[in-house]
Amino acid sequence: MRYATDHKDQTRQQLLAVAARALRRDGPHRLGVAAIMAEVGLTHGGFYAHFKSKEALIAAALDEIFEERLRVFTARYEELAPRQGLAGYIDSYLSFAHCEKVENGCALPALAADMPRLGTTVRKHFATGMERLQRGVASFFLRDGSDEQEAMKHATALLAEMSGTIAMARIVDSPAKAQDILEQKRTELKTRLGLTDESCAAG
Repeated sequence: MRYATDHKDQTRQQLLAVAARALRRDGPHRLGVAAIMAEVGLTHGGFYAHFKSKEALIAAALDEIFEERLRVFTARYEELAPRQGLAGYIDSYLSFAHCEKVENGCALPALAADMPRLGTTVRKHFATGMERLQRGVASFFLRDGSDEQEAMKHATALLAEMSGTIAMARIVDSPAKAQDILEQKRTELKTRLGLTDESCAAG
């Protein structure tokens, strides 16, 4: 029984990893349960052993997306001085690699526009994940001397600007135009926030 329980948990985690990529790549309305099951070597009929509905799968996949991004965030930036970490986060978020890799990136530019047309449960999971991400970004400002309210205000504005920039860069018809949009916003944000090379190095 212990093996069966572990095996079921591992299979569910595999399904979530596949669904998390597909959700960002294809969007919730084009997410195919049969295709996800087939990718992990299972039949469509086995889906209900793991999730009650497609909506439940989407909600769990959103949790997985935000959790995975927060793990990456912590590993990359938690030990850095706040200004150095913030500059690095802006560079990484507004990179051409992030722009290109929709299925592995942040949920905000990939999925925010879909949320108003989905059910309450899915929207709540997205909102919870987004708040966790906001608090992660706010930690840069908290460690740099802002109070909690100010830090959250800065984090919200920063994420809104960066996710909107990624969304715009994904729309344009050439890589050169996308890179220009990303570079302009990186420069503008880092200048506005005082993230010069010297201040970042000094922390």
